[in-house]
Amino acid sequence: MSDDHVDDFVQFSKGLTSMPEGIYSGGTGEQSMAGLVPMVVEQTTRGERSYDIFSRLLKERIVFIGTPINDQIANLTVAQLLYLSSEDADRDISLYINSPGGVIYSGLAVYDTMQYIQAPVATICVGLAASMGSVLLAAGAEGRRAALPNSRVMMHQPMGGAEGQASDIEIQAQEIMWLKERLFDILARHTNKDADTIREDADRNYWLSARESKEYGLVDTVLEQRPGAPSSNGQATGSSSGSDRGDDEGPSTAGGSEG
Repeated sequence: MSDDHVDDFVQFSKGLTSMPEGIYSGGTGEQSMAGLVPMVVEQTTRGERSYDIFSRLLKERIVFIGTPINDQIANLTVAQLLYLSSEDADRDISLYINSPGGVIYSGLAVYDTMQYIQAPVATICVGLAASMGSVLLAAGAEGRRAALPNSRVMMHQPMGGAEGQASDIEIQAQEIMWLKERLFDILARHTNKDADTIREDADRNYWLSARESKEYGLVDTVLEQRPGAPSSNGQATGSSSGSDRGDDEGPSTAGGSEG
C-alpha cells in the first residue's frame, strides 16, 4: 500500500471519525479526538510524516474496533474493509475487537461487508467481544479467528424497547424477534452449532473465556503471542491454541454487567 493511497484514505475517513460528545469520556464531558489519539512520526525519503495511530495500523492492514458499535464506527469500519480489499484482495485483513456490542443494524453492516469482500478477514478478540462484538468475532475467516488469553466473550439476545401505540409496539417487538433469530442463525453458522443450542445458551448473558470460546467454536485459536514475534528467550513463536496462561475459569451463564 503506497503512502499516497493511505493519505488519500485518511483524508476521506476524517469525515467519518467525528464522535458523539462524551463517547470517549464516559459521558462526563467533551474531549477532542486529537487529545486522545496518539500520533506516530516516521522518517521517509520525502521527509517527516505523521499519522494518527489508527491510520498507521491501516498501513499494516489492521482495523481496530475499540468502542461500542454505532453507525459512525460501522461506517468507518466498512470503509476501511472495502479500501483494504480493493488494494489487495489476497492478503488478510486483521480486525481487532474490544467492544461491548452496540447497535445491531450497525453491526450487521460490518458483518455483511466482512462476508462480501474478497480479502479474508482475520478476527482477534482483545479484552471483550460482547453482544454484537461476539458475532463479528465469530464471523472471521475460517481458521483465522483468535482470542488473547485473558479476553472474554459474551453472547445474549438483543435488547431494546418501544413506546407509542399498541400497534407500533407490536411492530417493534416483531422486528426485535426477527433480529434475534437472525443473529442466532449467524452464530450457528459460524460455530457449526444448531440454532436451538445458540438460542438456549444466549437466552441470557452467556460468558466464555478464551479457551471456552475456542471449544464453543467462536474462535479457532488462543494466541499467547503474535505469530512470529520473539519470545522472552529471543526465539520466534507461533500461536498457542492449547493453553490459556492466566485464563481463569469464569461463569458461562448469566452474570456480570451487560454490554
